[in-house]
Amino acid sequence: MKATELRGKDQAALQTELNDLLKAQFGMRMQIATQQLSNTSQLKKVRRDIARVKTVMNSKDAK
Repeated sequence: MKATELRGKDQAALQTELNDLLKAQFGMRMQIATQQLSNTSQLKKVRRDIARVKTVMNSKDAK
């Protein structure tokens, strides 16, 4: 997901995207704890996407 895609969305869409990413992060953390996640680099991508969404949300709030 790119920041340009996120800037085109409104606050409600960004909030739902953030909630989905947080749920995915929780699921991956549980999979890591139970040794079921084989590709651990996915967690890094999700964390960065969460940060990207939060950054866009904060920049829209400032305007």
